[in-house]
Amino acid sequence: MSAHFRPANGLRLAVAFAALALGHRLLSDKPAAPSSRIQFRNVAGTAGLDFVLQNDPSPRKHLIETMAGGVATFDYDGDGLTDIYFTNGASVPSLEKSSPKYWNRLYRNVGGMRFEDVTQQAGVAGDGYSMAAAAADYDNDGHVDLFVAGAGRNILYRNRGDGTFEDVTEKAGIKSDQWSIGAAWLDYDNDGLLDLFVVNYVKWSPEFNVFCGDPDRGIRSYCHPRLFEGTANTLYHNQGDGTFRDVSAEAGISSHIGKGMAAVVADYDQDGFPDIFVTNDKVPNFLFHNLGNSKFEEVALDMGSAMLDSGASISAMGADFRDYDNDGLPDIAVAALAGETFPLFRNRRRGGFIDATYPSRMGPLSRSYSGWSLGLFDFNNDGWKDIFTANAHVDDEVHHFAAAEYKLHNSVFANRGDGTFEDVSNTVGPDFLVPRAHRGAAFADFNHDGKIDVVVTALGESAELWQNVTPTDNTWLVLKLTGTKSNRDGIGAQIRIGDQSNHMTTAVGYASSSHFGVHFGTGQLKEVPIIEIRWPSGVRQVLKQVRTNQLLQVREP
Repeated sequence: MSAHFRPANGLRLAVAFAALALGHRLLSDKPAAPSSRIQFRNVAGTAGLDFVLQNDPSPRKHLIETMAGGVATFDYDGDGLTDIYFTNGASVPSLEKSSPKYWNRLYRNVGGMRFEDVTQQAGVAGDGYSMAAAAADYDNDGHVDLFVAGAGRNILYRNRGDGTFEDVTEKAGIKSDQWSIGAAWLDYDNDGLLDLFVVNYVKWSPEFNVFCGDPDRGIRSYCHPRLFEGTANTLYHNQGDGTFRDVSAEAGISSHIGKGMAAVVADYDQDGFPDIFVTNDKVPNFLFHNLGNSKFEEVALDMGSAMLDSGASISAMGADFRDYDNDGLPDIAVAALAGETFPLFRNRRRGGFIDATYPSRMGPLSRSYSGWSLGLFDFNNDGWKDIFTANAHVDDEVHHFAAAEYKLHNSVFANRGDGTFEDVSNTVGPDFLVPRAHRGAAFADFNHDGKIDVVVTALGESAELWQNVTPTDNTWLVLKLTGTKSNRDGIGAQIRIGDQSNHMTTAVGYASSSHFGVHFGTGQLKEVPIIEIRWPSGVRQVLKQVRTNQLLQVREP
């Protein structure tokens, strides 16, 4: 996040994966195939989704005001329907939820693309100026829990399984001593218990009062991140007794100071241990390589994902860590500000990552956009993951200083199946081009029609619920995993269907979380010959002759 304004004052599974790759066609050998036109419709009004993101903007331009807006999708009550949780702001500078308008909000999916507000009953209104949400079943009891990150106030909610949550932050050992802006659940040591990685941004307090912008014209703007001291991220190890231990130092995390915006997780080198990619604001990104001995090594520069080939620092925002080119390796997509492009780092296995921003066409397509949250999902079920970005600039005064706009419409970049994308935003739907100050975005199939829908937040305005109404007869599969030797959610499990690969993760986008299973578009297939799953425990599972167009419950053998 950067406003560009001056202050007034100056090998374990590698062999197996290689074997699987034999016989898969190379991406470059495939011609671009025609696919169904992606279509979305905003149904928030008819769905009963009346949440308004309250960031409490002030003349002082407190930095937190422009950073709010995380959202999580998960099934909190176990009824098989994905629900929605919004984080919300608070009064500034007190950072207190002084009115119900500042409550975080939980909306229960009642079916038929309709939702009801159950915040009070569930006990998740929150406290303080909240930023992000991350959903996962950390205690393996079959009920999805929730972590909420904020400015000096983090909350861990344990799902009791009766429709209510318990705030267990203090007794779990979770700290609230920094401005936390995101989080990711992962089992970094493969012990069957989910650990928690917390993304911390910069050192800030309500007392900060530097005038940034143009004092001569009396235009005040949000300050550039260079005026703030960076921080280290935090890694908590799950002790298995309801408590967590801060292992940031011993794991090799806290020695790296950044200005974190988001964390996404995947096993980029296929060694059986999950790695962590962290976007940083105007400083190089981090790639924490899991060494398999409960320690990490930061390798972003060596692996080619620290920055673009140009060497320019960018305002890296949200990210997703998935295989966009169907070569079996997770790639990295990142959102950034106008003029910086939305970087795309292609995974070359042992060669690390290459900057594919321009070869993929994402460079010219995204240069005029400013993006926050994003996701790599197959929206038309043609077998290739597309990109959705929630767009807006960081500063409402940007038009005074640059050829950029503050409020923007969201964007959809369709995967052409040949390693390139096209911007199809203009044809997505009649109400898709409405400009707003978008921030968080989360994904799920809310109505079980096999098409991925999107929920998006916007500062000071109602949330958007983009129902996927793409006219297509393409087929699909959603896998919901239950670990027995692995963690209950199966987070970290890797799945292969033909040329496609995906993995179970809930860390997607900016300040947001998507917990609904693992989605595959399967083109015209009525039946999938083979599904291969590698669980975090190392167990390998093969399913044969699986019919498409279903939500498939899979239990670890």
